[in-house]
Amino acid sequence: MDTRFQEMLGEQHARFVDEIAALPISDIVDRIATLADGLARFWNNAGGWAPADAAQMLSSARLDRIASLAHSLRRWVQEDTLSDGDLILAWANLGALMEGALKLFLCVYLADYRADETTRETRAWHIKRQVLQDPDELMLDTILAYAEKAELLAPQQIALGRTVQARRNAIHAFRDRDLGSLTDLFAAIRDFRALLCSLNGRMEYPEPRYMPTERTHFG
Repeated sequence: MDTRFQEMLGEQHARFVDEIAALPISDIVDRIATLADGLARFWNNAGGWAPADAAQMLSSARLDRIASLAHSLRRWVQEDTLSDGDLILAWANLGALMEGALKLFLCVYLADYRADETTRETRAWHIKRQVLQDPDELMLDTILAYAEKAELLAPQQIALGRTVQARRNAIHAFRDRDLGSLTDLFAAIRDFRALLCSLNGRMEYPEPRYMPTERTHFG
């Protein structure tokens, strides 16, 4: 893929972050939740629009739970401090959203994913079974490795994914892991909102009015 595409994605990501820089984190979470609700409504019922295989996979996906997890982000942004336990849970919450958003994107473009020879260079290709795993079977680490190899995301989007992945792994709490700070969490939430907007804009809809938005009203 042309590196200019990645550069364009990177510039777009930066614009998405900058345009809401002045908004409080609670507003960012509200936008994420509204967009996640819209994505779940459309793609869980995409039969007749998405190709048959993709529509079948999407219809059985629990996009409603991903949307619910988006609303759950609110509990982590209401205080000025979080205990280590709550910070771990907050990163796990964000990690589940990150994984869900990327799986949704790959499912929407299921035919392209299955045809991409790049998958054989990653763990998406199951060596023992000699078969390509579908997006709904993949772990976040494998998705990020494939996205990086196939140049599907901008470098800063991959970096965001790696950071969230590493910090959500602190859920395995016996071993010492870097949790980051509440400031780091809020910055990652802002970056995730930018990623979600980018992915939404790259998915095709029958008409503009069907495209989910992050706003419940104009203004």
